[in-house]
Amino acid sequence: MAKKAEYKPLLYTTTIRNPERYKDFIFLLKKFDGQILNSEVVEKIEREAFKCGLYRPIKRIPMSVKEKWGSRRNSEFGEFALTEKETKAVYNGNDPNLHDDIKGHKEAGFEQGWESRFDTQFKLMKVLGFVYYKMGEPIQFSETGNFLASTVSITYGEDGSVNRQIVNPQNEQIAFMQAFAKQQRCNPFIRELNDNIPLILLLKVIRLLNADPEYNDCGISYKEIPLLLFWPDNNAITLYSRIKQLRNEYGYNPTPEVIAEICINEILGGFKEFKLKSIVSEYPDDFVRKMRMTGLISFRGGGRFIDINHNEDDKVEYIINTFSNYKKYDTEVEYFKYMSSVDKHLFDIKAVGYTKNEAANKLAEWTKIYSWDTIKTELSHLSKKTASKDDTLKFIATPSRLEFLTALAIKSKLPHVEVIPNYPIDDTGLPTSTAGGGIGDIECIESPNAILVEVTMAQGRTQTMMEVWPIERHLIEFKEKYTEGSECVFVAPTIFSDSQRQIDFVRFSSQGKNRIRPYEIDTFIEYLETANALYIG
Repeated sequence: MAKKAEYKPLLYTTTIRNPERYKDFIFLLKKFDGQILNSEVVEKIEREAFKCGLYRPIKRIPMSVKEKWGSRRNSEFGEFALTEKETKAVYNGNDPNLHDDIKGHKEAGFEQGWESRFDTQFKLMKVLGFVYYKMGEPIQFSETGNFLASTVSITYGEDGSVNRQIVNPQNEQIAFMQAFAKQQRCNPFIRELNDNIPLILLLKVIRLLNADPEYNDCGISYKEIPLLLFWPDNNAITLYSRIKQLRNEYGYNPTPEVIAEICINEILGGFKEFKLKSIVSEYPDDFVRKMRMTGLISFRGGGRFIDINHNEDDKVEYIINTFSNYKKYDTEVEYFKYMSSVDKHLFDIKAVGYTKNEAANKLAEWTKIYSWDTIKTELSHLSKKTASKDDTLKFIATPSRLEFLTALAIKSKLPHVEVIPNYPIDDTGLPTSTAGGGIGDIECIESPNAILVEVTMAQGRTQTMMEVWPIERHLIEFKEKYTEGSECVFVAPTIFSDSQRQIDFVRFSSQGKNRIRPYEIDTFIEYLETANALYIG
């Protein structure tokens, strides 16, 4: 019997919590595009995820697998690929249908066990129009799904090492902007009575709040986001009025209990209870992370407010005008066709661009917001792979965050250096993705010298395979642009021994002309604290 539809708070997924991993899962699934989905193909897909360490069941795994996965955190890829024998052992050892002590679940249209686990992993991808699948039918990728899959490359070295590289970072934003501009809550894949497009409801409410002369044009408060997530329809005016009433009564600091009372009893009618932390923290965090991936929102007031990225005002206007009045679909196939069709005009609208001097000036403004101690702390989080608690930085993907914080650290300690980041930015100067392929990450001018700064979160063999040779190419191009004496600073959480040998070889083979200075994050922090110059020569 089909589950009865009901009103719910918006939560996109609990299976894959980190949105940075979506592109990895979709990349692996792309290998099976066009294949008939059955239990054998499900097994192959899951074992592909085991092979690179993207997905790691833990109940019954061989010691050899523990050793391969043990050197990396669960949120990372394994250092070495699992063998066919090892992936089979992991698959059999964690099958809920074979072991009573492993709790299984069942999704509609899928058998309990690995089939249902597969559906929970990829259901959001289907809801967002990236891929369509159904047992007994071909797996179908959409154009936006291909965009997302093309943002990453996962390969294996001759020594069995796992190598992951971001190759088209701009495509991720394209895919998610297209998807969230059209994604309806009351779609055939998810049985909900809530009837709106969350992104459009957010954008409309922000515009109404910003147009209100009583407020300071900074968008919606993070504490007000739960009202939007529980909201039953697409009436932005009524939601704006309720937020205005909330502000009149409690200002910008309503207690969590006040927010929960409005969400549960007023909006939902009190028929169901929710954990307080979920309402005021977990649900909003999940939502803001997803919306940030579109490139359409910015943070104000140290992360206390969510606003429109005014670099993208033309896209916001087009999205609201084009997708607000949406048709509802009765079948999954019809809805997927709608979601998977690409709006070429949306992709053609260009964001407001900044000159390199403007980007440098925006970065300098952030040195007034983040103290050196804060920058050190946040870089240390990246070095140790621990989570940021900063209300703004925690929503920026770690590779982009490292580029931003490294640029900020240099400017903070060496203010005479002109620091020009090459990552795309929102209207506040925060990165919306990493620097594009084919260019260096950060350009620094310390007259008369120039320094290219390259950063990576990659470690181990991935770092060696994917970073040093591109860095040398970027440095050669950088020297042609600036001066022959230009050098490169390379920053990573750790510097792998093979990377160091490659760097030494680059210098030796160029007779000392191509100089790359590698630093671990902590060592680079120490250098900046005592250095008078970035350039060494």
